[in-house]
Amino acid sequence: MSLNIAPTLKTIPFLEDVPKRALRAAGREARWFSLPAGWELFKAGEISNSIYFVLSGSLGAFRTMPDGRSDFIGHIRAGEPVGEMALFEGAFDDDGDGIPDNAPHTSSVYALRDAEMLEISRAGFDRLVKAEPEILTAMIRLMLTRLREGRKPNRRNAPKVFALVATSPTIDLKLRARSLKASLNKFGLKCRIVEETEGTDQPTGFFDRLEAENDVVMLVSSVGDTGWYRLSVRQADRIWVVGRADARPSNPLMPEDNSPARSLKLIDVILLHHGGERQAAKPAEWLDAANASRILHWEGMDGPSCERLARIMAGRSVGLVLSGGGARAYAHIGVVKALREAGIPIDFVGGSSMGAVVAACVAMGWDDAEIDRRIRKAFVETNPLGDYVLPVVGLVRGKRVNTRLHEHFGDAEIGDLGVPFFAVSTNLTDGTYLVHRRGLLREALRATISLPGILPPVVHDGEVLVDGAVLNNFPTGIMRELHRGVVVGSDVARAPEGLAAEDFADPPGFFGWVWKHGFSSAPPIAGLLMRSATLSVDPSAGRELVDVLVVPELRDIELRDWEAYDEAVQAGYEAAQKALASGELIDFCYGPKAQIPSVTIDKV
Repeated sequence: MSLNIAPTLKTIPFLEDVPKRALRAAGREARWFSLPAGWELFKAGEISNSIYFVLSGSLGAFRTMPDGRSDFIGHIRAGEPVGEMALFEGAFDDDGDGIPDNAPHTSSVYALRDAEMLEISRAGFDRLVKAEPEILTAMIRLMLTRLREGRKPNRRNAPKVFALVATSPTIDLKLRARSLKASLNKFGLKCRIVEETEGTDQPTGFFDRLEAENDVVMLVSSVGDTGWYRLSVRQADRIWVVGRADARPSNPLMPEDNSPARSLKLIDVILLHHGGERQAAKPAEWLDAANASRILHWEGMDGPSCERLARIMAGRSVGLVLSGGGARAYAHIGVVKALREAGIPIDFVGGSSMGAVVAACVAMGWDDAEIDRRIRKAFVETNPLGDYVLPVVGLVRGKRVNTRLHEHFGDAEIGDLGVPFFAVSTNLTDGTYLVHRRGLLREALRATISLPGILPPVVHDGEVLVDGAVLNNFPTGIMRELHRGVVVGSDVARAPEGLAAEDFADPPGFFGWVWKHGFSSAPPIAGLLMRSATLSVDPSAGRELVDVLVVPELRDIELRDWEAYDEAVQAGYEAAQKALASGELIDFCYGPKAQIPSVTIDKV
């Protein structure tokens, strides 16, 4: 039996001005269908000959990364089209046979919640465009916006519906939700908390209305085999599993279910700290038990931790990425100082090579004075690469570096850090880069600074790891995957440095060099190895994914100028001040009318 879906077409904002006659004609080329949560609408590479509109529910777009992981691109919400890019690309007759060439989808799309969909064929959509040419203009505008945004922060990318699930009956989750709501209200955002008594047995449209009318929706539940728990996790864009730091998680932590957020690993663990408690389990145990992608910490009830979580909820968090660059990376210390003085929070931090070392200082919760003291002691006052040796796997023994990393970072676990952190190393075993987000912090730093041929590589789980700068010197893409807020990047990379030809024309032997220069001076092979290891570094790589880019002026400072500390720090400070001068970043984090709080340092 043929159904008249013209009234349904009229409810779609893009089609509200189309004449009824054209809607009826297009309706003959359209079909309505339901898409259960977790089901795919289409996969990347499949040929498109239709456009879809979301009538209710929510969809998510994903792209496949080079290492096989799925990267979440953004949400497609009620009233929005999906598949329009492939449809438009396939409308052209590139081969000249008079027939439009169907084009493949560039991403995969899945239902994140039970959804009602409308599919319109190419012929039907052509009828709509002929009847109302403004549709084409609006659609092109939408496509350009999506292309321009890419992986930059926007409300389409950020989740709106959160399932907060408590792992213990001793957790007052309602009180926690109210604290988050208060912080969101400070940012000028509208938030709604939904409990079991209100949300049970509601139709799908109820959750669509909640999403449309609020910036953030929190569905409050407890882990358990109950109807409200299952409904909450099925309706959520993201699941926040709330646990006590002084408790051990059961494994698995949650009952089996087919919620999309869970199957797509859109899960975070929020560990509650009350001060002075003894941690019962390592962060990795919580991540594995919940099959989560991130672990976040909540100290006390209100305050900086709560505000950070609220920014993460709202898509207003700030991620700082610091590039590798040897001694040039000292400039990042000045960048951090300028951010703090401007009141900019650092909610996520990561980097490559020496940039990861500075990032680790931030994640450890050190203030500016402590960062200055520790970096001077570890890298400036004496050369950390001064223990030269007849090379077998490296020009130096690496014992000095190991000792200093242990002295300053001890046995700190990455998952315990107050600010979520990552470092990047290069895996020579399979030719890919490795992202360190768990385990001992000092071991991750030792891997990310192991410049091939100079420092001995790190062997981890049977794989040989070296300096992250070899493959990913400015890992902005990783930060984009880690959070949906703004990305600030400080890049000190430059084109590879030249070499003095006279050092290689008639080189002395090893003992001849030592006799003349001693063990404290680096032989020419050090420069040769640094030049070779950084030859493929593209000074502009990764910059397109940054919202605020800081490029310090470091013309006369080279990778091995370990004593050029003060000059580099000042250059980073001045460059960051210029980049932040507009005040746009403050407005993004707190809202244009918000009172800017002072930055509180998160201690480990």
